[in-house]
Formats: sequence, C-alpha cells, structure tokens
Amino acid sequence: MNNAYGPGRTALVTGGSRGIGAAVAERLAEDGMDVAITYVSDAGAAGRVVAAVEARGRRAVALRADAGDAAEVANAVGETVRRFGRLDVLVNNAGVGAVGPLEAVGVAEVERVLGVNVRGAFLAAQAAAARMREGGRIITVGSCMTQRVPGPGGVLYATSKAATIGLTKALARELGGRGITANLVHPGPVDTDMNPADGPYAGPQAAMTALGRFGTPSEVADVVSFLAGPGAGWVTGAEFAVDGGHAA
Repeated sequence: MNNAYGPGRTALVTGGSRGIGAAVAERLAEDGMDVAITYVSDAGAAGRVVAAVEARGRRAVALRADAGDAAEVANAVGETVRRFGRLDVLVNNAGVGAVGPLEAVGVAEVERVLGVNVRGAFLAAQAAAARMREGGRIITVGSCMTQRVPGPGGVLYATSKAATIGLTKALARELGGRGITANLVHPGPVDTDMNPADGPYAGPQAAMTALGRFGTPSEVADVVSFLAGPGAGWVTGAEFAVDGGHAA
C-alpha cells in the first residue's frame, strides 16, 4: 500500500495529538504518508506524535489550530500544502463532546460544539478539496451516536455528529467527478484518555456493544487506513460503523 499513488503522499489529521487522531497519524505514516496534525493546547503530546511519525521514516509537522476557528482551519490546510507540497488525505477527526440534560445546554456550548464538529469539518473539507488532485480522500470521524442514542443527555453531541452524514454524502456527490472520495467512520466506545475503558461509565458502554468491550484507537485507524488507500478507490459516500456492534 505504501505510496500507492506515487511518492510523497501527504495527509492532514485534525485533532491528531492524542487518541484516535494520534493512532490514525501513526498508521498513515506506516502506509507511507507524510503527516501533518493539528492540536489546540498540548504541544508535548503533538510533539510525541510527530516523533512517532518520523520514527517510521516519514516527514511530520504539528500545527496549532482550533477546529472551531475558521481562519485557523483554513491556515492548517494551507500550511500542510506549503510544508509538503500537496495534500492527498484529510482526516476530519477534531471534535468536542457534550453530555448533559437538554435544559442545561447553553448557547455558548451549542456554538462551540457545532463550531468544532460541524463548521470545522466543513471548512477543512472545503479548503482541502480546493487543493486535492484525483485520488484524494476526505475521511470524517462521526460517532456511533448517529446510529443509536442509548440514553438521555446526548442531544447536542448526536446532533453535531449526525450533520457529518449529510456532509459526507454531499461531498461524495460534489467531488466524485474529480476522483475524490468522501467517507465517514463511526467509532463506538473507544479506550482513550477522554473515555477510558476503566472509567466510571465504561461498564454500561461496553455492555451496549455486541462484543462486550471497548475498541482501541488502532482498530479505528485500521479502517481509516483502508479508506485512505488504493483498495477504497470505488468507495464513497459510505458510513462505516467501527463500534463493536453498538448499532447492531
């Protein structure tokens, strides 16, 4: 799979300093890509991902960019192209969570969650598509909560992630004529620092899956790797549940 479309393929992974984003960045480096990641506050974690990519023989850069800031999103895409000369794969991974009673959700929280999870993903895709050539890939990370909302408290988050379905399907139609694909990955409960498999709410979450366990970031990254690679050239506008059967 390495360099299947010629030498020097590059990827931008938003929110790539930890969790699923970090695993995706490292996996795409294993697939032969140079990788840019964005981060907001933890420069140390971002630096460790850069080092992990470079240890795999690929170039890497960490760009500070808040997915909720329109200018920073566009700048991250532009800087990736400036550093590496091209952009072949965008992984829209940056996101923020929001769990709580509907009546307690404030306007500022609505604006923040929709700004990062919806507007940020849209603007990154818009900027990336303008720079991609045939064979480009736009892969967005959604959520199992677009398929099944198992309890109260997730209205805002589920709303924001459901919007990625429309974004992905419309991108597939918009960009298909240029040979660019757009697909969506829906992780279930995944063992990260934000939602650890040994955390206080882990038991009920694991019980909602058919496999009875949390997934790992690398298991999500494996699916992203497939969608970014040559075997997925005829896959677009599709949703992939990587959720251990959460939606079964």
